[in-house]
Amino acid sequence: MNLLINIVAFKVGWLSAVFGGASEYPLPGTLVVFAAIAVHLHFATERKREFSLIVLAGIIGLCSDSILMSAGLLTYTTGTFIPGLAPYWIIAMWMLFATTLNVTFRWLHQRLALAAVLGAISGPASYYAGSKIGAVTFVEFVPAMLSLSAAWAILFPGLLVLARQLDGTRQSLVGSRI
Repeated sequence: MNLLINIVAFKVGWLSAVFGGASEYPLPGTLVVFAAIAVHLHFATERKREFSLIVLAGIIGLCSDSILMSAGLLTYTTGTFIPGLAPYWIIAMWMLFATTLNVTFRWLHQRLALAAVLGAISGPASYYAGSKIGAVTFVEFVPAMLSLSAAWAILFPGLLVLARQLDGTRQSLVGSRI
């Protein structure tokens, strides 16, 4: 898959989901996310492996965000079907993030310490951006940011290890410009 397509698909999906969640219309944004995931899978050479990665990332995201919600650190106003569980649009965003692991973030596969540092910074920054748009609320800002930082310092490298094991894009990268 072309790096530029991967980055653009992720950004379009992220913005759609966050603005959908913030505007109380999470379904259209989630559908855009699934369209971006479909584009990614179209380019994957081993779709079952890549799909497995995407589903596992969604489950990990469901658990992570649900724990943060249950701890009283985050609240979401839309897309929650079961109280205490993360909304479907944020789970879809975790799945979308998985599409970047073997393309955009392939260069981090062997740099897990750097991935931990980047996760500790960029994970909370992404949630902070979402909060400014109105998609998520921090109940207590500092504890929420510290918890997100700790979670993403662990989850990002962990997801990269999982991505390396379930890489369904290897052959599709031959001849692409990364």
